[in-house]
Amino acid sequence: MQPMELGSLVAGTIDDTLRVSLPLFRAEAALAATVVLVLLCRMLPVLRWLDSGLVALGGVAFAFWYAWCDATGLPLSGWPGADAVPGRQELFGGLLVFDALTAIIRLLLTGFLLLYIPFTKVSGIPDREDGADFYTLVLGAALGMCLMASANHLLMVFMAVEMASVPSYALAGMLKGRKASSEAALKYAVYGAGAAGVMLYGISLLAGVLGTCHLPSMAAELSRVVGADQGTTMVLVLGGLMVAVGLAFKLSAVPFHFWCPDVFEGAAAEVGAFLSVASKAAAVALVVRLAFGLGTLAAGPGGEGLADVRFFMLVVVALMAAATCTLGNLAAYGQTNMKRMLAYSTIAHAGYLMMGVAAAVAMMGVAPGQARDAVSALAFYLGTYLFMNLAAFAIVAVLRNRLRSEEISAYAGLVRSSPGLVVATAVVLVSLIGLPPLAGFVGKFLVFSSLAQAISSGAASPAVRSLLLALLVVGGVNTVISLFYYLRVLKVMTFDPPPADRFIDANAPVWLSGGLVAALALPIVVLGVFWSGLYAFAQLAGRIAS
Repeated sequence: MQPMELGSLVAGTIDDTLRVSLPLFRAEAALAATVVLVLLCRMLPVLRWLDSGLVALGGVAFAFWYAWCDATGLPLSGWPGADAVPGRQELFGGLLVFDALTAIIRLLLTGFLLLYIPFTKVSGIPDREDGADFYTLVLGAALGMCLMASANHLLMVFMAVEMASVPSYALAGMLKGRKASSEAALKYAVYGAGAAGVMLYGISLLAGVLGTCHLPSMAAELSRVVGADQGTTMVLVLGGLMVAVGLAFKLSAVPFHFWCPDVFEGAAAEVGAFLSVASKAAAVALVVRLAFGLGTLAAGPGGEGLADVRFFMLVVVALMAAATCTLGNLAAYGQTNMKRMLAYSTIAHAGYLMMGVAAAVAMMGVAPGQARDAVSALAFYLGTYLFMNLAAFAIVAVLRNRLRSEEISAYAGLVRSSPGLVVATAVVLVSLIGLPPLAGFVGKFLVFSSLAQAISSGAASPAVRSLLLALLVVGGVNTVISLFYYLRVLKVMTFDPPPADRFIDANAPVWLSGGLVAALALPIVVLGVFWSGLYAFAQLAGRIAS
């Protein structure tokens, strides 16, 4: 009997892999194949004439196409291919899951790479010699980020976070011969290793108490054991907080943000763009995945026991969101280096994103429609944040190439010599503040609106409403604080006199770099006015709350 049972198990696994899992894993498979091809371009002399950047761009185009097909094939009336793909499908024996959130985040990540690779080609980092190494690391980290968005098992959560983190450590030190770059990579690696160890220990505690690492199974066990025994509950709380350490590290959330300013300042602006956009999108998706995976339970006995779990998650996320947003904005005010200021800006925006997560956690299980709106707002925010931060770092890279400096004081009087670049900078920074009529305003408005809906909902308890009200006030106050340091950059560019000894590299490709910045800034303006199309697409991600 045993050989027959083993044979049946193997045959069933192979059939499930080939028939169900691989067709929904095409985007990740395309990224993995591209990594191999780029490595071959480095290893085989016959392929060294190929441009590794163009090879990477071609592979990413295939991944984006597969991600687009999967996203538009979700069962939603009015979209092409409706009902062609199941709304939720576990892959590879439950390690991963394909659903609306997976499809949208995968599409955002591959779309970001389609913009990011041309940006690096125009900015000149990496050069041709290091191109294969650079794009291998970028695509490897992006593959890990796609897995973060679809993780359905705690061991896969850990593996995905490490797959995204380890290449990032090397990327931070890509600038050879620069002490600051090497120091940034070392700090990032040491801090990441510590966070990974704490996270893995937390996973072991949760798995030991619950007897499983499969998220839906863990939710069922949580509803049974929470509150039954005080000692067990304390172990679960400790394990949950340790897992939160790893997630906070990827989000650069307070108090695990210390690596972020030093890494962004020491690394190239191109690396900062990748870490600030792709890493944030994947980390937010993973937080939402864990929150909904552990905080919801299908209809059945015991589902009520998860109310305490949801409240615990809400308190942790809300406190971290308030602290992250406030510290990021206050610390950014005193910065003199543009990349360091954008690092603290990234921290602050992580706080705004976590506010949307808090609204979704507060409403899941009590008002699914409002939880769905909160997740949709997060997806929209990430879509606009992609253009805002990539454009911000593109401007830093362009000015670095022209002025040979990344200090804010070096930008003095740029309006006289580069008025178009100053206008683009104004669009990006005002959108990062969240002022109309730009895309950043719509994204922040939707997140704050989800908080307001949760506060006014009769389904939420008074304690939850009070917590969310305080969070909404913190978000509004921090938006006002952010005015000062963003507008200070524009003040230096427009009102300060240019330095007499300013160096301008006449060989820098002005038209090419200017076209890149314009191409990234234009969607910020367009999405601020015509945002309904992107929001309709972002609503797909909200189906995870259904």
